Amino acid sequence: MLLIFLLAALIWWGGGFAGLDRRLRLSLLALIFLAVLAIQLTLPDGAPLRAATGGSAAPWLMLAGAVVLVMAYRHLLRRLRSRAQPDTAEETATKPRADKFSDSELDRYARHIVLRELGGPGQKKLRKARVLVIGAGGLGAPALQYLAAAGVGTIGVIDDDVVENANLQRQVIHRDQDIGMPKVFSAQAAMEAQNPHITVRPYHRRLSEDIAADLFADYDLILDGTDNFDTRYLANRTAVALGKPLISGALSQWEGQISLFHPTAGGPCYQCIFPEAPAAGLAPSCSEAGVVGPLPGVVGAMMALEAIKAITGAGQTLQGEMLIYDGLYSESRKITLSQRSDCPICAGGAEAGDDSSKEAGAPRSDAEAT
Repeated sequence: MLLIFLLAALIWWGGGFAGLDRRLRLSLLALIFLAVLAIQLTLPDGAPLRAATGGSAAPWLMLAGAVVLVMAYRHLLRRLRSRAQPDTAEETATKPRADKFSDSELDRYARHIVLRELGGPGQKKLRKARVLVIGAGGLGAPALQYLAAAGVGTIGVIDDDVVENANLQRQVIHRDQDIGMPKVFSAQAAMEAQNPHITVRPYHRRLSEDIAADLFADYDLILDGTDNFDTRYLANRTAVALGKPLISGALSQWEGQISLFHPTAGGPCYQCIFPEAPAAGLAPSCSEAGVVGPLPGVVGAMMALEAIKAITGAGQTLQGEMLIYDGLYSESRKITLSQRSDCPICAGGAEAGDDSSKEAGAPRSDAEAT
């Protein structure tokens, strides 16, 4: 029986260290459990293999029951946490009932409400929306500011970095007095000061395999503004597995690019377009190659605009397309993206054309590695 537990531990922790997908590891553990259960139920008493695996099905069934109870408790706890809202007198005064805008909100969002494509129904969708932003750096800073200003009801931001002096040339959500403060708390303070009608959830930690699925499950839409390809691929895998749309932006020197990936709705995923991370040195970070200060603001604001369209259904999003902006020559162009039938993440339809994968480079964004 001890060998079974050692094998299970090897699969779970060893597989995690080797980079195996969480779902694959869970599937392997389930297969081991079913095999042990079959041995206990089919072999006669006293059989060596049955004795070596516990001698009875009872302890294994009790273990399975305990696991189910723990998983049910965790699910219930997540649901309760997602619904729980502080109810202080101050928040009651600034955050009215979900079915009615206050006079302050009507005045604040008036320019949205008079837009034919948004109106009151669109603004209500924004207030009910839950958006997670990965990275509070160059791209995350403007995206967070405009999502907050637009009235997105719940905004999560995850980043494990702190504000540095070198960030302030472009990460305009942070101030000089915030140097040394975790970026998520600096961003939270700025967003709540700008709009007291929203809820901000800061996560001061690195996005990792063990938390990604549970974190993404609490949100409707994911924005990825990181400069770490491991994080980009992790965000893509998790978003595809949960059927969540993913808006991805990237920067390099004077050029930026943005797209919306949502295979569930028929578009490609990030790995359809970038099957492998570039070799070291081929895609230098902004600290190595440099980036002009306003460029993250341009692309980050575009990410927020794509989020608003995706939430409200207004206009046409960049699903199946990539917008490339050249700030040095004030040019922009769009290229068509397609799913790849051999994509290991989404196993989409037609293979992406050569022009898409060649022209769309993989510049890195200016958010710190998250």
